[in-house]
Amino acid sequence: MRYRSTRGAAAERGFADALLAGLAEDGGLFQPVRWPDLGPDALGSGADYAARAEAVTMPFVAGDVGRGDYRTLLAEAYAGFDHPAVAPLVQVDANLWLMELFHGPTFAFKDLALQLLGRLFGHVLAARGGRTTIIGATSGDTGAAAIEAVRGLGRVALVMLHPAGRVSPAQRRQMTTVAADNIHNVAIRGSFDDCQDLVKALFADGAMREAYAFSAVNSINWARVMAQVVYYVHGAAALGGGPVSFAVPSGNFGNVYAGWAARAMGLDIPSLIVGSNSNDILTRFFEHADMSLAPVVPTLSPSMDIQVSSNFERLLHDLLDRDGGRVGELLTGFRRSGRLDAGEAVWRAARGAFRAHATDDDATLGVMARVHARTGILVDPHTAVGLAAAEVHRNREIPTVALATAHPAKFPEAVARAVGRPPAVPDRLAAQADMPERVTELPNDTAVLKDFIRERIPTA
Repeated sequence: MRYRSTRGAAAERGFADALLAGLAEDGGLFQPVRWPDLGPDALGSGADYAARAEAVTMPFVAGDVGRGDYRTLLAEAYAGFDHPAVAPLVQVDANLWLMELFHGPTFAFKDLALQLLGRLFGHVLAARGGRTTIIGATSGDTGAAAIEAVRGLGRVALVMLHPAGRVSPAQRRQMTTVAADNIHNVAIRGSFDDCQDLVKALFADGAMREAYAFSAVNSINWARVMAQVVYYVHGAAALGGGPVSFAVPSGNFGNVYAGWAARAMGLDIPSLIVGSNSNDILTRFFEHADMSLAPVVPTLSPSMDIQVSSNFERLLHDLLDRDGGRVGELLTGFRRSGRLDAGEAVWRAARGAFRAHATDDDATLGVMARVHARTGILVDPHTAVGLAAAEVHRNREIPTVALATAHPAKFPEAVARAVGRPPAVPDRLAAQADMPERVTELPNDTAVLKDFIRERIPTA
């Protein structure tokens, strides 16, 4: 499989080179040149998660990772999950299911991609005898999952940025209590969007990018999205293969874009339902054709406190018939003016697959309380946002799967406000409460961040 940039000016690459590059030199995101079709093995009802992952994603890595090696990496990636189904379904209403994506080592959906991604980095770098410095930004869960995936890898250094004071205490400690020498946590005085901009500024420095062999673990890295396609297929297979709609709490758009990719590969998904919190730029676009920036508002679902959704670029690229030049023009204008107008035809094409709904904090707590009262199930605030969107937009005649993206114990204060008591805390999370933290707080300043990297990380 070959990969090209969403902005059309970077050279095509194979999978391994796209993996290590993360972001294309022209500022775009790598996309496969074509969508492979899902084969019968992908939807086989008897497949375990690792086998299904191989069937779904092998076409994306073919030519760079051998099938035997890839099978081993997949088996290792999902062996540490604490549920035998890896991503089990739990019914919460007639034709409404939760897919629990929080059974990995850091209790969030990011583990399903990053446990594989870390192993892919290690495999490719070992084969090439190389090193990389991964630069990441997190609004909460990506950081912990990425750190867990690459901690202690001798060929990888990781610099993870998070917005100071804007992730939950549990999310922060999952990152900052890891003592591995190759892990560097940085709290940026700003928003998640500021952290993303810093990452992109580092990648735009060609000399530094080459010297440190920068790569990415955010969902700007295609391999992240690729691995997330699997659980859409897994959920649909568990319910007979489709049609199945999915409701997805979304900030950076990578998670729900993986559903779009599954749909493009042939999975019968009538609707992808986007859940937004008060940072509702995606809902405003899908429902009202309004993509305009607004200030980031802190909420009970901090992983979605985002206004600039990086992976929306991938959808835009698809809807514009992969016209990279037009994508670049629109996004440059968006950054300049704060408004993106892709035209009526693009919006209507998006409406063919997507619906969206925004839920504020009070309504989020209400959903959490009602789900618990009706079923006894505790959900975290991000999952509640997705459930709220499902209630508004789902077709009750067909199954809808709402993605449960994080364990409720990662947000105990919100759960306690909703149901009157905090959730039980898994031992691995509880152990981190009293561990020393390692983190450096920095201003929102590219030059300062560059100096931090030069002082602490050797060149490749």
